[in-house]
Amino acid sequence: MAKKKSYTFRSLMNDLHLWLGLASGIILFLVCLSGTVLTFEHEIKAAGAEPVTVTPEGEPRAVASLIELLETADYGTVTGVALPAEPTEPWSFTVKQDPGERRGRTVLVDPYTGAIHEAGESAYAGLFRSMFFLHRWLLLDTEVGRPIVGVATVIFLFLALSGLVLWFPRRLRWKNLRQGLRVKTDGSRKRLNHDLHNTLGFYACGLLIVMCLTGLCWSFEGYREGLSRVIGAKVFDRGGPELPTLTGETAVGPAGAIALAQAAFPYPGELNVSFPGAADEPYRIRKYDAASWSPVVYDQLYLSASGTELARVNYADKSLGERIAGAIKPLHTGEIFGWWSKVLYFLACLIATSLPVTGTLIWWGKLRRR
Repeated sequence: MAKKKSYTFRSLMNDLHLWLGLASGIILFLVCLSGTVLTFEHEIKAAGAEPVTVTPEGEPRAVASLIELLETADYGTVTGVALPAEPTEPWSFTVKQDPGERRGRTVLVDPYTGAIHEAGESAYAGLFRSMFFLHRWLLLDTEVGRPIVGVATVIFLFLALSGLVLWFPRRLRWKNLRQGLRVKTDGSRKRLNHDLHNTLGFYACGLLIVMCLTGLCWSFEGYREGLSRVIGAKVFDRGGPELPTLTGETAVGPAGAIALAQAAFPYPGELNVSFPGAADEPYRIRKYDAASWSPVVYDQLYLSASGTELARVNYADKSLGERIAGAIKPLHTGEIFGWWSKVLYFLACLIATSLPVTGTLIWWGKLRRR
């Protein structure tokens, strides 16, 4: 009489991995597919927009004259400017026709000639808008789609961890481990599909876990608050430091604020300045160091309308928790280390998109055999 096999922890992981994967496969496929497309959103959008080049000749015009030029041409009220690190790129001004607008629109200006180029919508903007809604809410109402994506993300996190457990062979020998590190392309279709699921899933596992842990910050407020308590810093904190209110002084103007910011941060890099909407509001300034280890790291400066420094937040002085909190989005999107990390994230997302397909084929093959 054959001895009945015992139901082990590995058997439990295998069953949960199988049935949770089958139950969430379509949702995970759509979320991962849209995430793959969104990885190079900014680069593809830029490729679909009309390029604007600048030829540096002499000194650039004063920022006040460029602001007056835009407002005289009825583009609206200028609320901010971004000065690029490279002199061959145009300056980006944010303008609003209505002060109640949330973000306004971007207008590109050649600072040497004063030529205005309105940054129209990219030819691919509609595609990426749909991909964003698909990735975040499955094209459903926010209140419905957000928790569905959140639950699917929790399941995917478990699938990644359980898949890692199942990847390790029962007998930990190098010969057995080596088989899980390569895709056998000269084997049968069944073996090839198994290796694509098992081996590629192992290589992408680390990045997929990071994407899941960070992605849950958008799905569940309780998770976001809990993570904030754990790391000791608020995730998605857009409030900034508490600032004193100074009024009744002579306004320094945008040019003066920019000069003070460049003096405070005397290194090459992009400078973003948000202008105060009222006399008691500050200039909010960000400076990105062109030589930094990450393109999303910046220092901050807050100036009163008169140019008095209200607060300065240097990235080097932030705690580990504050750095982690500020890196949640770039860690999720792959922007954290620039171009090369985006390539790795793109490949990991592409593998993640294939996992529901290859996993379903493995299950279907076993079902047919039975």
